[in-house]
Amino acid sequence: MTTRNSRIGAILRTSTAFTLAVGVSVFAPGTTSVVAQEAETVKVGFVTFLSGGAAGPFGVPARNAAELMIEAINGGTIPNQYSEPGFAGFMIDPVFVDENSKQKTADFQRLVQRDEVDMVVGYISSGSCKAIAPEAEALEVLTVLFDCGTPQIFEEIVTEPRYTFRTGAHATMDNVAAALYLEHIGKDTNSIAGINQNYAWGQDSWRDFSASVAQLYPDSNVVTEQFPKIYAGQYGAEVSALLTNTPDVIHSSFWGGDMEAFIIQGAGRGIFERSSVVLTTGETAVHRLGPQMPDGTIIGARGPHGELAAESELNTWFREAYFDRFGTLPTYPSYKMAQALLGLKSAAELAGGVDRDALIDALAGLEWEGPSGMVSMALANGHQAIQGTAYGTYRYDADTNSATLVDVVHFNAECVNPPAGVNSIDWINGGFEGANCE
Repeated sequence: MTTRNSRIGAILRTSTAFTLAVGVSVFAPGTTSVVAQEAETVKVGFVTFLSGGAAGPFGVPARNAAELMIEAINGGTIPNQYSEPGFAGFMIDPVFVDENSKQKTADFQRLVQRDEVDMVVGYISSGSCKAIAPEAEALEVLTVLFDCGTPQIFEEIVTEPRYTFRTGAHATMDNVAAALYLEHIGKDTNSIAGINQNYAWGQDSWRDFSASVAQLYPDSNVVTEQFPKIYAGQYGAEVSALLTNTPDVIHSSFWGGDMEAFIIQGAGRGIFERSSVVLTTGETAVHRLGPQMPDGTIIGARGPHGELAAESELNTWFREAYFDRFGTLPTYPSYKMAQALLGLKSAAELAGGVDRDALIDALAGLEWEGPSGMVSMALANGHQAIQGTAYGTYRYDADTNSATLVDVVHFNAECVNPPAGVNSIDWINGGFEGANCE
């Protein structure tokens, strides 16, 4: 990967595994954080996968990034504008909860009512966020969704949010950019196919990608659409369908263990040799799979995160601090957790504390710098973030045992996110009206 210095380069040549980070923030309903003010602490609940198939590639690394950032924020060791300790002086006191639960709403309620957290940071799965966003509004709890990607959260489920925020861009960005990347590198796209998980994230991702391709390549045909269950793990029938139809491009928003299983099973049967494969979340598997990731795979990171992040002092600090603590480099879930916490810290500094309503007002419409660049709460009346993104093509060098992303293309936020007040699919079907890709 592109490196910041020789030390990071050495890390990349030897790294074969990774850890990630995830978060969501919530303030206790109807309060102004009296407990936090008295004790000079702010109690934050973190919800991420700590068990199950999503834990290794996503959830545990998410917790790792949260722990790193909590220690650094409390200690005032983050460079530049983040060097003052705490959330406006309030020290973060974390409570961690496993997202791998069949009682997600009850777990959320317990965090607020029993554990008396002032905030909750968490949720990776779009299914989780669909359940939690209405609950956060009903309980009047400030909730910051750090990762889950379905555009439905603010376009269909909570259309007038007060307490719910999402500090990462939603899936429309990923899939519009994926289609634009194919156009940019001159990839044949006469026929496309999709293999995506059969729930909101996979359905919305395929919808937006196929609609974007239809705008850019009007003569392109969809030859097959595969929607296996999430966490299915075995994709023999779906791989057979993809091989039978031999599309020019295969799109997948698989994440975590499902994505890794598809890569291994599909590569073994030659899918990656017959078609160009776009993995919108593929960056998390780059170091974990190494040579098992086929050359030529098109890789996204749900934003300009990980190996697609631009150089900056904050990014260099984050990568080095993460590796020093966990022995591996951060991937995009780690970046998005850090992004959420720095957004909350920025809002707290602006609000002068952690009063719930003051923090809400400060966070709405806020812009701040994360390790991967600037973030702007530009959609959903200031409750939904937009950010630029990037794609690259995977190459593995067996001689140096190192992975590289080549032909990297960056897209600015206004190019790949819908304008304020316009639903994602309407914007795509309308020909991306108002997009600024200069």
